[in-house]
Amino acid sequence: MKHIHFIAIGGAVMHQLALALHRQGNIVTGSDDEINDPAKSNLAAAGILPESFGWFPERITDKLDAVVLGMHAKGDNPELLAAQKLNIPIFSFPEYVYEVCKDKKRVVVAGSHGKTTITSMIMHILKHEGVNFDYLVGAKVAGFDQSVQLSDAPIIVLEGDEYPASVIEKRPKIFFYHPHITVLSGIAWDHINVFPTYENYRSQFEQYLQGIEAGVPVFYNNIDEEVVSVVSKAGGHLRATAYNMPSFDYVNGEAIVNTENGPVQVSVFGRHNLLNMQAAVAVCEELGIAKADCYKAIATFSGAAKRLEKIKEDDKAVFYRDFAHAPSKLKATLDAVKEAYPDREVIACFELHTYSSLNEQFLSEYAHSMDAADKAIVYFSHHALSLKGLPSLKTDTVQQYFKRDDVSVIDEKAKLEQVVKDLLNKAERPVCLLLMSSGTFDGIDWNSVSSHTN
Repeated sequence: MKHIHFIAIGGAVMHQLALALHRQGNIVTGSDDEINDPAKSNLAAAGILPESFGWFPERITDKLDAVVLGMHAKGDNPELLAAQKLNIPIFSFPEYVYEVCKDKKRVVVAGSHGKTTITSMIMHILKHEGVNFDYLVGAKVAGFDQSVQLSDAPIIVLEGDEYPASVIEKRPKIFFYHPHITVLSGIAWDHINVFPTYENYRSQFEQYLQGIEAGVPVFYNNIDEEVVSVVSKAGGHLRATAYNMPSFDYVNGEAIVNTENGPVQVSVFGRHNLLNMQAAVAVCEELGIAKADCYKAIATFSGAAKRLEKIKEDDKAVFYRDFAHAPSKLKATLDAVKEAYPDREVIACFELHTYSSLNEQFLSEYAHSMDAADKAIVYFSHHALSLKGLPSLKTDTVQQYFKRDDVSVIDEKAKLEQVVKDLLNKAERPVCLLLMSSGTFDGIDWNSVSSHTN
C-alpha cells in the first residue's frame, strides 16, 4: 500500500486514475482549485474528494510515496514546489501509469483521431472473449464502469495522447508507455498552442515510433498518406502492418461489413469508424483472438460516449453528438452521417471550443470541412475565448474561414437554440441533427430544444 497525492486531481482522466489506485487499496489524496462533475461526485462517492478547493503545500509531507502531477497544474504550484523541496518522487500522469503497468503487455493506440473509438473497440472485443485486461480510455464506454481499470491482469490497453505530460515534462504522453503493440490511426495538425507548426506536430509521431523497441508490431492506417509517410520514415525497425477500409454496404442506415466469414451487421457507421474497427480487429488478432470472433464481438459494440452517440430519435428527427473538433474529424463525422442518412436533411452544429479551434491562426484549416451538411452552423462563446486568453472573434471573420457562404456563425447561446428550433420546425423531410463539440454548447439542453418543435 502506498500513499499517492494528486496535484490537479479533478481532471477527467486524472481522477479516474486516482479512483483506480484507491480501489487497489492505496491511500489516495489530492488537491485542485476547482472540481466539477462527474469528477466531483465520483471522488466524493469514494471518500477522496478534497475537503476544500485550492493548493495546500502543508499536505505535502515526507510520508508521501509519490506525487502525480496533472497537466492543469502550473510550474509555480505551491504543492509542486513543496514536493520538489522534499525530493518526493514526482510523476506525470503517463509516467505513473507506466510505473504501475510496466510488468504488463501494453497495447497503445496513438494518432490524431480515432484513438478513443479504437481503444473502446479493443476493450469490447477482449471483454466479449473473456480476456482479463486493464485499460485506460478517454471516455465512458458502454459495459465498463470506469475509464481506468488497474488490477493484476497481464494486459493493459492504453489510449495514447500526444499532448505534453505535465508542466515539468513537456514530452508527449505516448512517449512514456513503451508499447508491445501499437496503432497509428491518423495524423492531422492539432494543439497549436503546443505544436506551433504542422512539421513540429508530425515529428512527435516520428519520435514516438523511433523510441519503440525493434520488432514491435505497429498497425497503421494505410489510407492516411501522412501516417504511411511517418511509418516509412520512422518505423523501419518495427513490424509494420497496414489496415484498410473493409468492403461494406448500408441497409436502412446500418452498416453491413463483408468479411471472410460472411456479412456482419455492425452498430457503428461511417467510413472512419469502419476503418477504426479494422485497427481494433488487427490488434485483437495479434493478442490471439480469431478474426471471425473479433467481428462477431464488434457486432454488439455500441460506441464510446460522444463518438457518434445517438442521443434522441423520433419520427421527425435523429440527434447525434460527437467529440469532433479538429477539421479532419469534423469532415469525417459529417461524411459518415451523410452517407448513412442520404434521405435526411443533415443539420450540422459545430462548437469552436478548443484552443486551436478558437485561434484565428488555425481557423483556415476548417475550409470546406462542413460542406457535406445541408445546413451548417458554427457556434462559439466569448466566455470560452476569455478563459483561453485569446482575443475576441467576430462572426463574419469566422465565417470566411469555413469557405461556405451560407454557414451560420452564432455567438449567443439563446440565438443558437432558436436557430436550431426554427430549422427543425421548417424542415420538409426527416432530419439528422449532428452536434459536434469537445464542450457542451454552454450547457444547452437539446432535449428541450427538440421538444419545442412542431
